[in-house]
Amino acid sequence: MRQGIIHVSKLAIAIAACAAGGQAASAQAAAEPAQPPAAAMDEIVVTAQFRSQNLQDTPIAITAVSSEMLEARSQTNIAQVTANAPNVSLNPTNANFGPGLAASIRGVGQYDFNPALEPGVGVYVDDVYYATLTGSIFDLLDVQRVEILRGPQGTLAGRNSIGGALKLYSQRPEGSNTGKVAAAYGSRDRIDLRASADIKLTDTLAMRIAGVSKTQEGYVKRLDFGCVNPPGSALNPAVGGVAPSRPIGTDCVLGREGEVNYQGIRAQLAWQATPDIEVNLIGDYTRDVRTIAGQVLTYASNANPLVRGDSPAVPFDSRFICGRFCSYATFYNPGVVGPDLTNNVTGAPGADGIPDYRFDEARRDGMSRFHGWGVSGQIDWRLGDDLNLSSITAYRAYDMSFSDDGDLSPLSLATSQSGIDFHFFSQELRLNGSLGSAIDYTVGGFYSDQRSTYMTAQDLRWAPPTGLQFSSLGDQVPADSFAFFAHGAWRATDALTVNLGIRYSEESKDYSYSRRSFDGTPGQPVVGPLDGVQGRYRGNRVDYRANVQYEWTGDIMTYAQFSTGFKGGGINPRPYVVQQVQPFGPETINAYELGAKLDLFDRKLRLNLAAFYNDYKDIQLTLLDCPAFDPPGYPPRGTPGVPAFPCALPANAGDAKVKGIEAEFTVRPAEGFLVDGSVSYLDFKYKRIATAAGGPGGVSLDMVAPYSPKWKWSIGAQYEADLGDVGSLTPRFDLSYQSSIFTNASNAPTNRISSYTLANGRLTWKNVDKDLEISAEVTNVFDKYYFVNVLDLANLSGYVDANPGRPREWALTVTKRF
Repeated sequence: MRQGIIHVSKLAIAIAACAAGGQAASAQAAAEPAQPPAAAMDEIVVTAQFRSQNLQDTPIAITAVSSEMLEARSQTNIAQVTANAPNVSLNPTNANFGPGLAASIRGVGQYDFNPALEPGVGVYVDDVYYATLTGSIFDLLDVQRVEILRGPQGTLAGRNSIGGALKLYSQRPEGSNTGKVAAAYGSRDRIDLRASADIKLTDTLAMRIAGVSKTQEGYVKRLDFGCVNPPGSALNPAVGGVAPSRPIGTDCVLGREGEVNYQGIRAQLAWQATPDIEVNLIGDYTRDVRTIAGQVLTYASNANPLVRGDSPAVPFDSRFICGRFCSYATFYNPGVVGPDLTNNVTGAPGADGIPDYRFDEARRDGMSRFHGWGVSGQIDWRLGDDLNLSSITAYRAYDMSFSDDGDLSPLSLATSQSGIDFHFFSQELRLNGSLGSAIDYTVGGFYSDQRSTYMTAQDLRWAPPTGLQFSSLGDQVPADSFAFFAHGAWRATDALTVNLGIRYSEESKDYSYSRRSFDGTPGQPVVGPLDGVQGRYRGNRVDYRANVQYEWTGDIMTYAQFSTGFKGGGINPRPYVVQQVQPFGPETINAYELGAKLDLFDRKLRLNLAAFYNDYKDIQLTLLDCPAFDPPGYPPRGTPGVPAFPCALPANAGDAKVKGIEAEFTVRPAEGFLVDGSVSYLDFKYKRIATAAGGPGGVSLDMVAPYSPKWKWSIGAQYEADLGDVGSLTPRFDLSYQSSIFTNASNAPTNRISSYTLANGRLTWKNVDKDLEISAEVTNVFDKYYFVNVLDLANLSGYVDANPGRPREWALTVTKRF
C-alpha cells in the first residue's frame, strides 16, 4: 500500500518541490505580498472546514467556481459544471430512473434514484443536506459559488459523502437595493427568463428574491413506427404488422423527448436581530414538468411472444432501432397479460398513511413531473470574541412521478409508472471557537428524519415464466440518522498546521413492501407473497481525518492527509421473490492524499495538485444476475428455452484499490486575459469480488466501477477587449474531454460510452458601466453525437436504452443590472 501511495504521488511532490525551490529566492516564508499585481488571481473563499478560508489555504482538493465563471462558461445547471472538475461525473439519470442525478467522484457514487439507496456524493444547498438524487439537477439560480470537494468527507460532511461533496451557496441578502434581469432565446424555441432583487427593508432587515423559468422543445423525436414503416414494408410485414396511428404520408412525429419546462423561485430574509445574532431564512419552490429524458434504442433482441402485444407477427428486434435522435416509443400496453394499465390503482386517501395515487392514462404519457419545496433557517450567534454557535434547521419535501417505455417500441416489452412522495427534516448545530491564536475548533451534531413512499406499476412482459404485472400502492421507507462530530486545527508554527477530525454516525432504515395486482387487490401470483413483508437495517460508523499542511511561502502550500468515509447500507428495494429481500451493509473507504496549492509568477499562475490512493471496501453494486436468490423449484440457470429469473439486487460486491492524479490551473498572463483548465487520471482496480457478484454475467476483477473515466481534461480561454466608450467585448472558448466509461457494474460493450470531446463558445459585449450585456453562445460547437447515460438490460429484458447528449445549440442572452 505504501509503495502505491508513493508511486501515485510522485508528480505532485516533484512539481511542488520544484515550485518551492524556484520561489524561495523571491518570496519570504509564510508572508503575503503587500500588493498583488493587477493580473493576480482572485481570492476565493470556501467553508469546507466549517469556517471561511481562502481556497489556497484549505488543505482539501476543491473545485470552486464563482457565479461569474459559471456565466462565462454558459453553465446554467449543476450537471454542466462536471466538464471542468477533475475526476467528477454528474449526469442526468436515464428515463427509467426519472428526474435525478447520477453522481460519481473518483470512482465512487450512485446512479439509482430509489429512496432505499444512498447517494455516494453528498449534495448540499446553503449547508442543507439533500438526501436523494431525485430532483438534484439544480438550476444555478442566483448562485454565489459552487464547491466540489473531492475525496471522502466523512468527518466534514458526514454519511454518504464517501466520494466527495457537492455544495451550492446562493447569494445572501445585503440590502443593496440592486437587481438583475436576464432573458435568453435559442435553439428549438428556448426561452430562459431570470430575475433577482436585493432589497433593504430596514436597517437590520434585508430580503433577496430570485426566480427562473426555462422552456425548450425536446431534441429526440418519438415517431409512429407504422407511419414511418407502412404495413407491407420490409420492417413491417403486411400480416399482423404494426398499424399506423396516423395517416401515412403525414407528419409521423408523436412527440419530442428531452424538453425543458422548469420554474423555480427562492426567497431569503436576513435579519440582524442584535449585534451578535444574525438570522437567515430561506424558502424555495421548484416545478419541473416535462417529457422524460430523451433516449434512443441501441440494442433490441427478445423472442418472448408475450412482448408482441397485439402484433404477434412482429418480433422485438433491431427493426425498432430508430436512429440518432428518435425512437418508436408509444407508452402503450394492449393488455394481453392481465388488465391494462388504464385501470386505475388508487390508494385509500388517508388510510394507513398511504397517499392517494392513481396509475391511469394520464400517467402513461411519457411525462416526468417534479414539485419540490423547502424551508430552512440559519441562526448565527456570537457568544464571544472567539466563540460562535450556528443552528441550521431545514424541512424539504417533494412529489415526483414519471412513466417509461423501456423498449422504446410500439410493442409491450416493458412499461412502467413510478412516483415518490418524500419528506425530510434535518437539524445541525455547530460551535466554532478558538483557544488563543494557535487552535481553532468546531464541535457539533446532526439529526435527520426521512420519510419516503415509493409507488409503482410495472408491466414486465419479458419476465419469466409468463410475464409479470404488479403495482405498489406505496412502499414505506422511513430512515433516520444522527451524528456527533469534532474538528480542530492546531497551528504548531507559523507555517505548520495540523487538522484533525472525528465523526460518529448512527443510521436506521426500514422497508415495507406493497405488491398487488393492477386493480389494487392482493394475491398477485408471483410477487404477491412480498405484500406486507418488512426489511430492516441498522448501522453505525466512526470516521477519522488527519491532515498536515505546510506553507513553504505565502504562495505555496502542501498537505498530506488520511481520511475515511462511508455510504449507508439498506434493504433491496426491488425483490421479485421473498428470497431476494436481502440487506446490504455500508461501503467504506480509507483515503490517502498528497496535495499542493501554488500561486506562482507574481500570482499570474495558480496550480493546484492532488494525488490519492483509496482502499475501497464492500462496494455497493446492483447485480442483475443473482442465481443464488432464484425462487425454489425454478429451473437452473442455463436451462434451454428458460430465461433467467429477474433480479436487481444491491449487494456488497467486493473491494478495490483506486489511485489517481488531479491538476487544476488558472493563468492570467495579462490584464483581461484568462486561461483555465484541469486534467485528471483515475486507475480503478478490483482486488476482491464477492461470490454472489461473480460468475457468468457478473462482476470480474478486470472491470471498473460505473461512471469512472480514466482520463478527463478541460481547457478554456477568454480575453476581455476594452473598446473604450463602446464598452468591452469578451470571446471565450472551452474544450472538454472524457475517456470511455461503463454504466453497469458488469461492464459490457452494450453499456460502454465511448470517449468524446465537446466544445462551447461564447461572445459577450458589456457597456462601459457594466450594467448591460449581450451574449451569444453556442454549445457543442462541432455537433458531436455522444451519450451521457446508458441503461443496459440486454441480458435481462433484451434491450439497451441510451441518452444522447444535446446537439449543437445556440442562444442569445440580454442581461440588465440595476
